[in-house]
Amino acid sequence: MSLISKTDQQLIFHPIDFTLAVLRNFSKNQGLLLAGAVAYYALLSLLPMIILLVLGLSHWVDQAELLATLQRYLEWLVPSQAAAVLADVSGFINHGVSIGVVLLGTLVFFSSLTFSILQKAMAQIFAHRHATVKRHAVVAALLPYSLLLLAGVALFAITVLSVTIQSLSQESITLFGAEWSLRRLSGPAFYGMGLAGEILILTLFYTVLPIGRTRIRHALLGAAVITVIWEVVRHVLVWYFATLSSASVVYGSLTTAVVVLFSIELAATLLLLGAQVISEYEQLECRLGGADRSG
Repeated sequence: MSLISKTDQQLIFHPIDFTLAVLRNFSKNQGLLLAGAVAYYALLSLLPMIILLVLGLSHWVDQAELLATLQRYLEWLVPSQAAAVLADVSGFINHGVSIGVVLLGTLVFFSSLTFSILQKAMAQIFAHRHATVKRHAVVAALLPYSLLLLAGVALFAITVLSVTIQSLSQESITLFGAEWSLRRLSGPAFYGMGLAGEILILTLFYTVLPIGRTRIRHALLGAAVITVIWEVVRHVLVWYFATLSSASVVYGSLTTAVVVLFSIELAATLLLLGAQVISEYEQLECRLGGADRSG
């Protein structure tokens, strides 16, 4: 019995064919247009979501630590623009009580539109499943807010871990008679935590959002592929905005909004592209499985 499945062998020995199939069907499914729609509504719900998360979690976590954690990991979503986004958030913090209802309504409206488009995009990409059973209306309605609640729990946990890591970085250990500072471990620890969080969040998305059963192994495959690509894209964006970009000359006061929208659209494109990777893998697995049975 082979340790590597025929599907994995096909990917290993014919990666270009698989990649071209992914890109061809992604274009056929209008992935770029769907990603643009997702990015537009995600941008409109981003600030209200962050403000409400900060206002809610500030009761349990120091606000300064919370904002520092948010800035560190917002750089993963909007490279080079996290400070500008959080500057707008800070401007709203002192008025949180008076505009809380407005923020909540804005978040509910635009986040529901974002997830509605995401679910339609997933249905298009995973059309080969021929799903006949639809989600219950209540489940479909509560799913976006359940994921937002999960995001709040994750932010709380990451903030606590970040504070713990920062505290430990001030300490040192004695090993083989020499004293070793833990300060150098804080950077890799933060990066590793962000990378692990990115993979886990993407895996959750690919498991929950598409109608029909997605195997954890397949979801992890899509999450790992997109995480690697996004890490390359993210570092290129940081370099580009720091050295070559003249967006501020072209867009003026709209620069932050345009750059954030561009970054979110890239992230949304890769999110849907990861789903297309999973879809192509499932179809390839079915074809090779069918070939085995017919043989």
